[in-house]
Amino acid sequence: MAIMVNLDVMMAKRKMSLGELAQKVDITMANLSILKNNKARAVRFSTLEAICKALDCQPGDILEFVPDGEEEL
Repeated sequence: MAIMVNLDVMMAKRKMSLGELAQKVDITMANLSILKNNKARAVRFSTLEAICKALDCQPGDILEFVPDGEEEL
């Protein structure tokens, strides 16, 4: 099982760059990039809340459950 982060999809829908989102959320571009590229092992609710506020979306718009064997490599 895996939780996929579709942050890049929401950023594209909102026409927001990584740098702009990092500034609005007050997180480093490096840490935001780790999250965007599905390399993060955890995310704080406060960070998720700030991302959702900046992108005007719900957590389910960003996070997706993918059953075993269905992950994209």
